This record gives sequence, C-alpha cells and structure tokens, in this order.
Amino acid sequence: MNRFEQWATPGVRGLQPYQPGKPIDELQREYGVSDIVKLASNENPLGPSPRVREVLAGEFEELARYPDGNGFALKQALSARHGVDPAQITLGNGSSDPLEFVVRAFVQPGDEVLFSEHAFAMYPIVTRAASAQAVVAPARDWGHDLEAMRALIGERTRVIFIANPNNPTGTWLHEDELKAFVAAVPENVIVVVDEAYFDYARDPALGAAGYPDASLWLDEFPNLVVTRTFSKAFGLAGLRVGYALSQADIANLLNRIRPPFNVNSLALAAAGAALADQEHLRRAVHLNVEEMARVTDGMRELGLEYIPSVGNFVSIDVGGDAAPVYDALLHEGVIVRPLANYGMPRHLRVTLGLPAENERFLKALRKVLGK
Repeated sequence: MNRFEQWATPGVRGLQPYQPGKPIDELQREYGVSDIVKLASNENPLGPSPRVREVLAGEFEELARYPDGNGFALKQALSARHGVDPAQITLGNGSSDPLEFVVRAFVQPGDEVLFSEHAFAMYPIVTRAASAQAVVAPARDWGHDLEAMRALIGERTRVIFIANPNNPTGTWLHEDELKAFVAAVPENVIVVVDEAYFDYARDPALGAAGYPDASLWLDEFPNLVVTRTFSKAFGLAGLRVGYALSQADIANLLNRIRPPFNVNSLALAAAGAALADQEHLRRAVHLNVEEMARVTDGMRELGLEYIPSVGNFVSIDVGGDAAPVYDALLHEGVIVRPLANYGMPRHLRVTLGLPAENERFLKALRKVLGK
C-alpha cells in the first residue's frame, strides 16, 4: 500500500486501472518491431468519414474557444436520428462517461450494481469506485443469462448493466428476451443497455431489421438508459464522444454530474459529420461482414473454436493458455487482446481489420501455433 492509499475511499483502494489494448508505439519500444498490425481495440479500420476530415480542417481556428458545453448541434442531429427530445440526451467523453454518470447519480455505498460475467470491464470499475457492491451473474454460452440476472435483483439493486452486443464476447440478445427482461425490472432500478456495437450488429438469424434497438423503448420504460458511441463503427475512437438516451428526468440528473465541456469542439464537429455520412457507415459495416467471414473461416481451417459475434471482433479459444500465444504474436508484429482479466484465459479477442491486416493475423497465428 502506498502512503496515500490509506486515505483513498475503500472502493478506489480495491481497484485496478482499466487496461487498454497495447499501443503500437509501446510495442515498437519494447520489442523493436516496426511493421505492426493493431487488432486489439475494436477500432474501425476504415477510419473516419471523409466528411469528418473536411469538417475538422475548419475547426482549428477556433481551438482557443471553449466548446459548446451543451452540444446543441450534435444533440439536434441525435434528436432527429432517434426521434427523441434533446432534453433526453446526455453527451459523454465516449460512452463510458454516461455509464459512470448513472452510477454516480443513483448508487450509494453499499448498494448493488448487477452485470454479467465476461462483460465490459468498465462496469466493475465504476461500481467499485462508488464503493458499491458488484453482483456478477454467471454467463450462459459466454453471454448474458437473463434468468440468472433476474434472480439476483434484490432490495439493494440500483443499476443493471447489459451490453448488447457484449464486449468482449460478441454475444447478443434477441428483442423479445431483452424487452421482457427490462419490463420485469422494478421501476426503481435503472437498466442501462450498452449498445456501443449496435451499428455493427447483424443477427444472422433475423437480419439487421430483427436486431433489438433499445432506444425505441424509452417511452415504455422510464427506468431505461441506452448508451451509444462514435468510437466504433463511426471511426472516432481518438476523439472520444458518446451519448446516453433516456427519459428527460433521468437525463436531467445525469447532466448535473456531467463535467462542463466534457466533449471537445473537434469531437462535437466530427460526430455531427460522421452521423450525416450514412454511406461511410454502410461501407464500414459491409467490410465488417466480409472480414468476419474471412477470420472465422480461418479459425475453422486452424481447428480453433471461436464465439459467434455480431461485433467488429471475434474471441478465439487458442486451445490452452492464451498468454504465450499473445506474446508470440507480439513478436510477429500483431497486437490482439488477451482476455484473462475477463475470466477467459484461453481466449484472444481479435478486432476485424482490413483484408491485408486480417491475412497477416491469420498467417502469424498459423506460425505461432505451428499449424
């Protein structure tokens, strides 16, 4: 324990920092590798829309000014897209901001926050930072077991996190089961449906039209919060902008916590431009579908099991401890994501990149595994 830890809150003392994917420059420093493919952080390999690049070029002259603290223009665009009032929107520095705002607004020390095993690593972090109790429901087939989660709702439950699709497993819930779960949750418990990967999601059984869009249920469920991000399919991970949709009463509380100017000027402008370029989004999704087939076909050829995914990534069982495989891939200049901290020590999560990047990964994995 360092000398300041004794004065930190109990929740913070028990935390470990969030571990992002290894940056390219860090691998260059540590391994001396120069030709690197990064497939670790679920980024869009196409990058941002050309419209974003054009809009940003005109923003630099105003960087000495504070951004619009209310994000008026972006809220108007989001309002039109989702058919909600701007008062129902909370902007964030990525969608992780609203996740934290919900816990800070509704959870007191000793309260419970419920989420699934193998779910997004930020859920336990924001829970423990609030000195609350994390209640972890066992997963079913690597995804959410809604029956198990429903059974764990108690008097102290204040917030439930559901990632659909889930990260890092890529698993998903169908509309009927998810909506029935939300309907069964007591109204005094906030249900957060985290839809960070929504734009990539394509249910193989139902098609795009059958994939649940929880933002359409806001009028029906006053305790529902839906989060989205521009970091994934829209290609703006480096600018960090996301948002939450809810009924206005909840958004009012979340916006009381939201730091002033938490979304910068470049991010606001870029998000608006990205939202307007639906053709670029379609190209990103089309590429993702094609590359998912390439990578999963490669896994079958190698005789490796993988978790079916509707995200822009796939988690692969390498047949044993994944740590040495991960390290060997680093020496080959390929960065993926080990999942031991998610309770999945045999798995690596691989982001779907450009065709040449995915071929590079498959070739490196074949070499590392001796296949």
